[in-house]
Amino acid sequence: MAGVQAAWPYRDDLHVLIEAPDGTLAATAIIWSDPVSLTAEFEPVGTHRSYRRRSLATALLWHGMHVARDAGAQTMLVACVSAPVHAAARELYYGVGFETFARDVPYVKLVKQSISEWSIRGNLS
Repeated sequence: MAGVQAAWPYRDDLHVLIEAPDGTLAATAIIWSDPVSLTAEFEPVGTHRSYRRRSLATALLWHGMHVARDAGAQTMLVACVSAPVHAAARELYYGVGFETFARDVPYVKLVKQSISEWSIRGNLS
């Protein structure tokens, strides 16, 4: 987690957490803010298996959207790549007002050489 917290543009005030009664983490979301596009992306969003089906993620998202709005965001975004096989996640996002605007197909490329070699050679194959 320290690596994520040290990365730009991580903001501690946009990392929302729900603590369980025993002090463990029940649910969390990191909100990545883009001050140019005024967009806030929720990634990752997660609830510990022991605390699912208690509306914690719903409360987390509503609170997070208020926090993001107060930080200047005008558009909220969540990418649910696995939504076709995770109906509960899809319904969670629809339930708090998110709408489908694209169905992206992710692409992957295996790296055959280091990134520093890419910039030197200009070769991405």
